[in-house]
Amino acid sequence: MSPLSCLNCPTDVPPSAITSSAPPADPAASGLAGRIEDLLPQTQCTKCGYPACRPYAEAIADGRASYNQCPPGGAEGVARLARLLGRPVIPLNPVHGREQPRLLAVIDEAACIGCTLCIQACPVDAISGAAKQMHTVIDALCTGCDLCVAPCPVDCITMVEATLGRTGWQAWTQEQADAARARHDWRAVRLKRDKEENDARLAAKAAAKLKEVEAAEAGTPEERAEQARKKAIIQAAMERARLKKLQAEQDDAARSGAKQ
Repeated sequence: MSPLSCLNCPTDVPPSAITSSAPPADPAASGLAGRIEDLLPQTQCTKCGYPACRPYAEAIADGRASYNQCPPGGAEGVARLARLLGRPVIPLNPVHGREQPRLLAVIDEAACIGCTLCIQACPVDAISGAAKQMHTVIDALCTGCDLCVAPCPVDCITMVEATLGRTGWQAWTQEQADAARARHDWRAVRLKRDKEENDARLAAKAAAKLKEVEAAEAGTPEERAEQARKKAIIQAAMERARLKKLQAEQDDAARSGAKQ
């Protein structure tokens, strides 16, 4: 498979995110949310009710969530957080799932249709493949989050036990957690970069089209009206894109501030 055609290849990540032994994404984080995030297993599974481990850590820090909502961390994870927060050790909340052995996603390659939906769903870039080509899970990188299962339109993904009865932090090392965190954070950077590049291409295309419309001859009233209509449509689209970009920048700034 050509690297250029691969939606998610190991060559698209920094070496530290592939080989583990990577430091936490924000080692200088001094806030409580940063210290909480350091204690989470970084499976990015969303079972806590939040879209990733960092938002959950922030929710614990500001009192919006309890510290017993992480099934992958299990009882030991709750105890770790309780020690940090100076709170009592409490049972894992069963609403969010149960402590269990770490799972591994397995794709039935004969049934895979190459739709890429599992690749898009994987929060740690643990699935390799390209459109209309067979996908495969990179076993060493899979966190067992199972987010790839539901989007598969042909039900060719199953979750199998990977740790022979070991559960929670007994089934997952700090080294693996650090590597998963690095890959998750790198994925966010990559997706943001890809979106910005695509937005820039669309903006350039719109600007060129506007210039083309403005340069076109319009002799009759009908032609001038049509020219004005086209210009208005393009200008409105460009303004929507500008406002969307501005909002994204403001959201990024707010998230960065929250991490301090």
